[in-house]
Amino acid sequence: MKPIISIIVPVYNVENHLRKCLDSLLAQTLTNFEVIVVNDGSTDRSGKICDEYSVKDMRIKVIQKENGGLSSARNVGIKAAEGQYIGFVDGDDRIDVNMYENLYRQSIDTKSDISVCTLGREIDGTLVNEEKEKLVKEMDNVEAMRELFKGDLYRFSVCNKLFKKHCFENVQFPEGRIHEDLSTTYRLFANSNKTVFNNHIGYIYVKRKDSILTSQFSEKRLDSFTGWNEILLFMNKKYPQLYSEILAAFTFWCVDNMYYIINQVETKEKKREYLNVIQKNVKKNYISIMKNYDLSLKYKYLITLINYNVDLMLFMNKLKKLM
Repeated sequence: MKPIISIIVPVYNVENHLRKCLDSLLAQTLTNFEVIVVNDGSTDRSGKICDEYSVKDMRIKVIQKENGGLSSARNVGIKAAEGQYIGFVDGDDRIDVNMYENLYRQSIDTKSDISVCTLGREIDGTLVNEEKEKLVKEMDNVEAMRELFKGDLYRFSVCNKLFKKHCFENVQFPEGRIHEDLSTTYRLFANSNKTVFNNHIGYIYVKRKDSILTSQFSEKRLDSFTGWNEILLFMNKKYPQLYSEILAAFTFWCVDNMYYIINQVETKEKKREYLNVIQKNVKKNYISIMKNYDLSLKYKYLITLINYNVDLMLFMNKLKKLM
């Protein structure tokens, strides 16, 4: 009998966390699933742990491959998936015992193509999310896409979501980039008709000191602007009714990264180099941003500053620190 769900687990040098991750999958209350563990060229004992668990439970299938990055590992897993639904768990995270049963039942009961739960965060072994009053929300294609970019209920991570397999038609994760979910999830939502959200905390993101996205600002973070260029073109064509809101989300992303660069990058030369990348992307959209009624004067001011003069922005920030 084919599995209902294929759970894809990319693994790279996470030997200290992998057992907890796989144990949380094997403890699921929904049992008809396969776990496709893709060992992406780990140089620690992660590969051996994967093989050990495949012997322990036949639902775990291991694919050993040369290192190609997270997107490459996920794409290999998708090709091997036999389930009607596809989910993703990173090898250094864990999930609640009911997560996949809840997501699957939610999808069936509401006839939804995408089922979403809340993403929790664990820091030093403690779950930091606050409990909230139960909320279930069903959304059509447009409303679900709006919420994806608005970000109040959920954001781009694929890990707290369960997708019907057809959502992946003509969609792959972009290899060689970080922020791969930013570049992919909106396309999965575009392939769906309906989404359901439940604020139950199902996926537990375990924060690590050496995580690329929790470290100081890295030049690789600028990969996100390649994704945003694709997003703006796609959304303007396919969802013109949402374009103003998407452009506002792009602006917030630009400003967030401006602050990260100014506060986390050490040398003025590197700050200028990275801010110039943002400036280049802002210039493409500057007129539309200035006309956007979804943006405050504060954001328009900051965007104007970087659009015209990166050095002035750095100088004004220096003055602010002296005050």
